Amino acid sequence: MITYIEAIREGLAEEMRRDPSVFVIGEDIGHFGGAFKATAGLLDEFGPERVVDTPIAEALIIGTSIGAAIRGQRPVAEMQFADFVTSGFSQLVQNAATFHYRLKVSVPMVVRLPSGGGVGGGPFHSRNPEAWFCHTPGLKVVAPTTAEDAKGLIKAAIRDPDPVIFLEQKWMYRRIKGEVDDRVVEFGRARVCQVGHHATVVAYGNGVPMAIEAAKRVREAGYEVEVLDLRTLIPWDHKAVLGSVSKTGRLLLVSEATRTGGFISEVAATVADLAFDQLDAPIARVTALDSPTPSEKNLEHFFRPNEEKVTQALMKLLEY
Repeated sequence: MITYIEAIREGLAEEMRRDPSVFVIGEDIGHFGGAFKATAGLLDEFGPERVVDTPIAEALIIGTSIGAAIRGQRPVAEMQFADFVTSGFSQLVQNAATFHYRLKVSVPMVVRLPSGGGVGGGPFHSRNPEAWFCHTPGLKVVAPTTAEDAKGLIKAAIRDPDPVIFLEQKWMYRRIKGEVDDRVVEFGRARVCQVGHHATVVAYGNGVPMAIEAAKRVREAGYEVEVLDLRTLIPWDHKAVLGSVSKTGRLLLVSEATRTGGFISEVAATVADLAFDQLDAPIARVTALDSPTPSEKNLEHFFRPNEEKVTQALMKLLEY
């Protein structure tokens, strides 16, 4: 059994051994092993030509990765925190995302983003930026929850011909543990965490353990709730979500991102459009507040979703 972050490291190492075109690039990822030690030990095995330390310049990291990708390499870029990807935002959405459409050129690169809150990081180290990238055609967006999926999806992302935004909610790095294997997890397939028939909860990232805990709590009141982990956001598993909602008639969506314009609003809109007749209650959401993330931990707990908020929303939905 290994941790979530160890699973990512294992996936990186296996892909680097398998394919000599794979290399990792970022700030302090070599001797230091990365801000969260995700690349610890890779320099010793693969050397500085494949474990590339850079200056503190995210635009340089992303631009270099794009150039390497279109020339046949497979770079995996690390941002120390997801928030810092903004420095290279233009290159990602204007260039990496459009090259295949404009020039028929593949851009097989991965950008790893340690995202989310829960660690007292404040407004500049806690962002959940997935909606920016989900809105950009040409990018794929991945958000693993389990150690097994963290490894299987990083392997899939590295092998993919398109640029992939790989969200790693850092709260889970050493809290989530699991057994892993060598499988590659297919994009666009949700994971059924538990089966139920009274309501459906759809989540991703650290919204998933909250959803599972809430489902356990309402079971004491006699409710059996189905929990789906999206795993990938672009593409996302419409079929699994619509199938579950058609069975349960109720839908709760959980995301740590801020409420307005969040990705789960797209899921809500799709279900309202395609499965309205199957709904027995309004679609509900639990999200963070529309505010920068507070630095103080008690305020951050109030700002973010948590098990209590998800349980309350789920019970309200079940009793509608």
